[in-house]
Amino acid sequence: MPRRSPPSALRVSVAALAVLAAAAGCASGGDRPGPPVPSPTGEAAEVCGELYDVLPGEVDGQRRGEIEPETRFAAVWGEPAIELGCGVPRPEVLTPGSEHYNPVSDSVEVNGVSWLLEERGDSHRFTLLGREVFVRVTVPEAYAPEVNALVDLADAVREAVPGKPL
Repeated sequence: MPRRSPPSALRVSVAALAVLAAAAGCASGGDRPGPPVPSPTGEAAEVCGELYDVLPGEVDGQRRGEIEPETRFAAVWGEPAIELGCGVPRPEVLTPGSEHYNPVSDSVEVNGVSWLLEERGDSHRFTLLGREVFVRVTVPEAYAPEVNALVDLADAVREAVPGKPL
């Protein structure tokens, strides 16, 4: 019975590793940023479209980038990317009954706009509070203090995202 030689087995393993490495490279994004894109519907989608139209060209000194495929529910600025997603789900810390519910979570107010603050390892995540649509902004620690990015977004949020009566 013919026996498989070690070099042949080694070639198969190297080829398999090359395919896996190529697949991992494709999954990491490529040339353009690709944050998770929310999929709001109805009125939330309309509000997000209005917000998209008034978002600034720069946030914290970073120019706005392109996202592929194009979307009106997300935006990015800089590298590493400051990411905005509009029409995101209610954060778990604000959802009664969830494992992470915390009605006294940290929040910040920037130029009349309130944000939930969550530290996420090497970034901060801010989720819009008191408005009809949840908007999430993730700011990498490279832009510390991370809250500065919210200054440039405040006017657009006030203009396009209606307040929610208490």
